[in-house]
Amino acid sequence: MVKYRGGRINEEVKKVVSNVIQNEIKDPRLNTLISVTKVDVTKDLRYAKVFVSILGDDNAKNESLSILKKSAGFIRREVGHQVSLRLTPEIIIELDNSIEHGMHIDSILQKIKETKKNDN
Repeated sequence: MVKYRGGRINEEVKKVVSNVIQNEIKDPRLNTLISVTKVDVTKDLRYAKVFVSILGDDNAKNESLSILKKSAGFIRREVGHQVSLRLTPEIIIELDNSIEHGMHIDSILQKIKETKKNDN
C-alpha cells in the first residue's frame, strides 16, 4: 500500500496545481495555453517540482514562466488548503519542452513520409 502513495500524492498535487493555474490566477498577462505535464513531490514532502508546458512564442513563454514562479507562494497556499498532507511542499516551477519536442519530431516524420510518397 505504501508503494503507491508517492504516485497518488503526485497526481493529486498535479490536479490541484493545474486547477489553480487555469482558474484562480487572475493575472491578465497569462494569456497563453499552460498545461501541467508532471509533478514530482519529494519523499519528505518538502518540495514539489512542477513541470509546465507553455505554448506560444519565446517572449510569451518567458513572461508566463516568470509570472508562474512569482505566484508559487499562492499556488502553495492553495495546495495546502485542498490537499491534506502533513507538510505543504514548496512549489518549484520548471519549463517542460517535451510537447513541443514531440510536435517537432512529428513534423519531421511527416516530411519523410511525403518525400517517400513522392519518390514512389
